[in-house]
Amino acid sequence: MAVDTSSQSVAKAAGDVARGRSRGTGKPETKLKRSLSTHWYAWAMVAPVTVVIAVIIGYPLFRGIYLSLTDANERNVARSIGVNEIPATYEFVGLDNYTEALTGDQFLGTLGWTLVWTVACVSVTFVLGLGLANMLNRRIAGRSFYRMLLILPWAVPGFVSVFAWRFLYNQDNGLLNKILAGGGIDAVPWLNDPTWAKFSVIAVNVWLGVPFMMVALLGGLQSIPGELYEAAEMDGASAWQRFRNITLPGLRSVSTTVILLSTIWTFNMFPVIFLLTRGGPGEATQILVTQAYKFAFEISPRDFAQSSTWGVLILVLLMLFAAVYRRVLRKQGEVW
Repeated sequence: MAVDTSSQSVAKAAGDVARGRSRGTGKPETKLKRSLSTHWYAWAMVAPVTVVIAVIIGYPLFRGIYLSLTDANERNVARSIGVNEIPATYEFVGLDNYTEALTGDQFLGTLGWTLVWTVACVSVTFVLGLGLANMLNRRIAGRSFYRMLLILPWAVPGFVSVFAWRFLYNQDNGLLNKILAGGGIDAVPWLNDPTWAKFSVIAVNVWLGVPFMMVALLGGLQSIPGELYEAAEMDGASAWQRFRNITLPGLRSVSTTVILLSTIWTFNMFPVIFLLTRGGPGEATQILVTQAYKFAFEISPRDFAQSSTWGVLILVLLMLFAAVYRRVLRKQGEVW
């Protein structure tokens, strides 16, 4: 019996050593293969969606990168005129488009305003969203009604909201200038003056972004245990101390996520700029994404190579921001 027991122990140990090796090969099983064998059903469910996303996103992405390395424009791409097929004649130019963009005043100037626009919108949106979330987290009369009212801008389609604000900003017949005229104040050129136009587009984007920020932060506030506030209040902590030492740390995981998402969305917020000012007056409110659109669809001849170059640079900038942001969070102890 002792021999049998010893043999069983040896066999078990050998099995433990061999665990993680693929059957019949004697080679260590890779993480991917182990994941496929363990979670094959999940992979099968995700595969169709992954393929569709890869086609929808992957092809335009690689096509854009390729065009950014050429001198493609409206006059030298392949096109059809009646029954005649004209082949493409554009040529490979390497990194010339990137050099031109990064050394030119137009890209750097547009990037500067895009950064100001993004930081201003995200900062104001976060502060307002946090303030409203704190208010709605309290037991006040009509709290459900206020929540519904504040979420309304998020429920309305974006282009409808922008057109409504464009009507409000109208210099001659807009409601805002009518109110100012009633107080004896001259009409403000909301969309016709560069400074006022920048203020106007930021205000509209903040109005559209506050509901999302408020809802996300409200969910984070409701996940903070109430016992922490009760204990702090019993210890004599002031409202500011409770906010600084309980609320803000408790919202850190939610805040990091919504700030990242809001930054990416705002950096690429095409509808607000395009529908409200079309980048004007002049080029005052033009951000990177609207300028890339202008290269491809508005100027003549349409410059597909330059548009693709700006698109790739936008992607690189956002990827760098996400990487740096993630590294900072990891240094602060956040797992993301």
